[in-house]
Amino acid sequence: MALQNRYEFMYYVACTNANPNGDPDMGNMPRIDPQTMQGFITDVATKRRIRNYIEIAYPGVPGMGIFVQKAVNLNKQIALAKREAGIEGAKEKNPVYAARKKACELFYDVRTFGAVMSTGPNAGQVRGPVQIAFGKSLDSVLPLDVSITRMAAALGGNDKSGKKTYEEYEEEEQKTSEDELRTMGRKQIIPFGLYEVRGFISANLAAETGFDETDLNALFEAILNMYEHDRSASKGEMDVVSPLILFKHVGTDTDETQRVRQAKLGCAPAQRLFELVQVRKKPEVTAPRSYLDYTASVELSKVPNGVEIGFKRDAFSPIVWNALPEDENWFTANNG
Repeated sequence: MALQNRYEFMYYVACTNANPNGDPDMGNMPRIDPQTMQGFITDVATKRRIRNYIEIAYPGVPGMGIFVQKAVNLNKQIALAKREAGIEGAKEKNPVYAARKKACELFYDVRTFGAVMSTGPNAGQVRGPVQIAFGKSLDSVLPLDVSITRMAAALGGNDKSGKKTYEEYEEEEQKTSEDELRTMGRKQIIPFGLYEVRGFISANLAAETGFDETDLNALFEAILNMYEHDRSASKGEMDVVSPLILFKHVGTDTDETQRVRQAKLGCAPAQRLFELVQVRKKPEVTAPRSYLDYTASVELSKVPNGVEIGFKRDAFSPIVWNALPEDENWFTANNG
């Protein structure tokens, strides 16, 4: 059964000596708001990491395929959906709809984020129930362009035939000075940034794509684990350092039909819910270098009627509803 409740969620990502999301139009420098110097992480970057996690965590599982993969022709994926729907080359009354429905069944990211599949074989467009906003740093960040030295070089790289032998490269190396066998490079990083990321899940759109509780749990697992499988020289330390904070709309009406309707439509504006979580830099800290330089509070007593607040500490732990996790050492409740 498709998801029956509207959700909002948020979490915090700490970036230490890393490039959280480079801008190719700016020499891959970390993305920033030029007016405030706050850093940001695009929704596309976050979705890419979720896709990557699902791909390695659920290999070969039916319905957990990934539509947008690295170096894959999307038209091939659309053609696969049409073939699996049994309409390849056939004159169906509505072949686009049939292919769209099958794509939702086959591909986790189509069912979750939606997709434009109107190219090539044409499977229409899907608006996904899960939307993730740009992550934004709580304070200004300082982009650095760091020079590095590589104590080796790749000489003779213009030999595209690949026929040069080991002995030929050895002879060329012996004739080259030591200084010429070193090269310079650059890395783009920020020393530290704490980013807040917000997300939205629509039960009404979930009904269209078939996004269900199993998919929801896989999404939460991926968010909390995605950076653990995305380590690289450019990423340095990227970690989700807060619990995944969830707002689940459950409704208030005594009539079950009305309560189900309220749970799907929601019982409070998303912005009002996000404002219940306050994360601030400690007064004595000038330049934060850790998430421990911040304090956070969650106003549990102000959660609106019809909404439950939950905390998921790690990928495989249960959600704690309407109370802070017992082992939590960063978020503290503020019932004032």
